[in-house]
Amino acid sequence: MTIGKILTELGGGMWVSIQIFFVTLLFSLPLGLFVSFGRMSKNPVIRAIVKFYISVMRGTPLMLQLMVVYFGPYYLFGIKVGNSYRLWAAFIAFIINYGAYFAEIYRSGIQSMPAGQYEAAKLLGYGKGQTFFRIIFPQVVKRILPSVTNEVITLVKDTSLAFTISVMEMFTVAKALASSQISMVPFVAAGLFYYFFNLIVAFVMEYIEKRLNYYQ
Repeated sequence: MTIGKILTELGGGMWVSIQIFFVTLLFSLPLGLFVSFGRMSKNPVIRAIVKFYISVMRGTPLMLQLMVVYFGPYYLFGIKVGNSYRLWAAFIAFIINYGAYFAEIYRSGIQSMPAGQYEAAKLLGYGKGQTFFRIIFPQVVKRILPSVTNEVITLVKDTSLAFTISVMEMFTVAKALASSQISMVPFVAAGLFYYFFNLIVAFVMEYIEKRLNYYQ
């Protein structure tokens, strides 16, 4: 098989990896912010539930979470799922996993803000929502961006874990091609994809960080 054909075969897996990446970011970032509010809640019950959720997500392997989300409906509720559910299961598992990590990043940024800013905003007549989203949150984003960048780069590589539930993403396709062709070329091509994808991600995040420098 020529390199062109190998790249063509890998194209389908590449598209699946890209879907997992963008869908995870699209939903886990706002989920993380919502969860961080629960983590900082004054209600001890809500705080304990959210803390337990974060503990489970960060304390167990993502591979295990993928299997629980995919096989759970059948073993827990007797609901039969088809092959079309595999990708959805990957989306769900990645979102709830990364939502937990982003929640702690948000929390660290929010709690690092000086209390005087809240008091000053109150004196100026700002409500709690206005204070947070107009004054606090933009500064929080600037502070947490390096940590978010690390998680986003990790996400690019973690998309390969979708093979756990037989989702045909980039790594799974590369492994199948390498096995059938008895060649390392598919693995090299997949490795280059992950590397260049991460270069693009790092460039975009660095650009955003420079754009936010005026918050310093």
